[in-house]
Amino acid sequence: MFLPISKEDLIERNIEQLDFVFISGDAYVDHPSFGVAIISRMLEFYGYTVGIIPQPDINNKADFQRLGTPKLGFLISSGNIDSMVNHYSVSKRKRTKDLYSPNGKMGLRPDYATIRYSQMIRELYPESAIIIGGIEASLRRMAHYDYWKNKVNKSILLDSKADILVYGMSELSIIEVADYLKSGLEVKDIIFVKGTVFKTNNPDYLPYDGIYLPSYDQLLKSKKTYAESFMIKYNNIDHISAKPLIESYGDQFVVQTTPNRPLTREEMDQVYNLDFERDYHPIYQVLGHIPAIDEVKYSIISNRGCFGGCSFCALTYHQGRIIQSRSKDSIVEEAIKITEDKDFKGYIHDVGGPTANFYDVACEKQTTKGVCIKKQCLEDKACPLLKVNHTNYLDILRELRTLPKVKKVFVRSGIRYDYVMYDKNPEFFSELVEHHVSGQLKVAPEHISDVVLDKMNKPKRALYDSFVKKYYELNQMHNKDQYLVPYLMSSHPGSTLTEAIELACYIRDLKYYPEQVQDFYPTPGTLSTCMYYTGLDPRTMEEVYVPKTHEEKAMQRALIQYNNPKNYTLVYRALTLANRTDLIGNRKECLIKERKLY
Repeated sequence: MFLPISKEDLIERNIEQLDFVFISGDAYVDHPSFGVAIISRMLEFYGYTVGIIPQPDINNKADFQRLGTPKLGFLISSGNIDSMVNHYSVSKRKRTKDLYSPNGKMGLRPDYATIRYSQMIRELYPESAIIIGGIEASLRRMAHYDYWKNKVNKSILLDSKADILVYGMSELSIIEVADYLKSGLEVKDIIFVKGTVFKTNNPDYLPYDGIYLPSYDQLLKSKKTYAESFMIKYNNIDHISAKPLIESYGDQFVVQTTPNRPLTREEMDQVYNLDFERDYHPIYQVLGHIPAIDEVKYSIISNRGCFGGCSFCALTYHQGRIIQSRSKDSIVEEAIKITEDKDFKGYIHDVGGPTANFYDVACEKQTTKGVCIKKQCLEDKACPLLKVNHTNYLDILRELRTLPKVKKVFVRSGIRYDYVMYDKNPEFFSELVEHHVSGQLKVAPEHISDVVLDKMNKPKRALYDSFVKKYYELNQMHNKDQYLVPYLMSSHPGSTLTEAIELACYIRDLKYYPEQVQDFYPTPGTLSTCMYYTGLDPRTMEEVYVPKTHEEKAMQRALIQYNNPKNYTLVYRALTLANRTDLIGNRKECLIKERKLY
């Protein structure tokens, strides 16, 4: 049964007053790939009643009041994706489709949805507790650079007027907060739950062992100070080694408690075994199909966390670096449920997570001492302590392949090719190619210039080249005609026109013509965004080149698609500015031809 979304649902379920009302920027999809569904079902499992108001009309106060006043508080999330990323391209143009809304319709949630929803609830229910969470709140939990406003914003906890913020994958934190509220504790006094952020003007509430970050006023005055502060935050995301963080705003303080611990395997199994309907709510049979369900309905989440450490990715800041994974039995059980769906065609679309082939903890040290603060598991080379082993993940894939009704099990959520290449056992790579590629394998070298790859915290080009060679050798061995689709990024910090041209020449030699190009998108919480804003690499405090002008970003993007006639003028200008006119002409190595001027 779906959770209640209307007064009629409450009457039908004989619920006089809900414990929590959840305001969501997404349509209501009761599937474990949606954070709102997980948190709601977790609360239900622990005995709390929860109702959901999906995509309320920000201009209609009554829409926020349809489920009445909850006993314990309001939960607010923008949804599965940051509302600003959902609404705008990197060029700040309005997108035309929202995959989390009926029929992909845009405009059903406001910009900065978490803030707008929370402010509305504060106006309508001034005495109610307001708890914000999800990716939008998590990445904005402390002062942060906002790309869309081009300024440093305060903690979202202040702008939203909420009482408390739960960050990261917050099953453990939200249950603890709920239990304290149920016990009668006022929300302003909940200052000790791990994985939360609270605000206070009471000095007695500040943790004795907390790290005092630069004040908000100091961050506004100095980009160097901002970079230093960011690095402190970035280095305090591990549940074992992190300290509480304290950020001052005049006489008010925002305090981030230490991260909550990762879920155990048994707890992960419990989460994904909750009573999900595994579909969108029946109201959308009238309002319209929710496109976001299409790829995940027959996919299985096997893990969380990522020790990859890509500079441009916010996962480290949100989910952490310690891998959490489900048991094989739990995954197989979910696969069997999938095969019983009336529309299942025999294809499991994905088995993975942030990185599909990260199934086990990176090293034993992490379980007792936490992750290394100033060292990554995967940098230019693998850490000597890194356990490179695909055995358990491969065992799961093999089991799934044998299930009745299953024709194919694909791996689409992305693999770390460097981790594959570091594995001395060739079985996984071989079976991946033979059984788990759906015509093309998507990988993310992101760039091929070692200068840029260093800023991205990605391995050098030579390793990717060896991966490509091995991939096609395995295809030939298995009589497969499958392709590689590399994700490439333009305009990342560190990329001048020289590096962009180097990438274009690589594409030329590869004879690969990408249909889409991803410009670097400065989202809150990433190392790369800090570089973009400050012009400094916060790891070293060295200056880093940042392409920022619309023209240069357009040129770097055009170079990746140099063969598109529409890009001729931009490519010509880029090659001229970089003194690479040797790449203009009729020779084989040229990117574009010389046009005659009349």
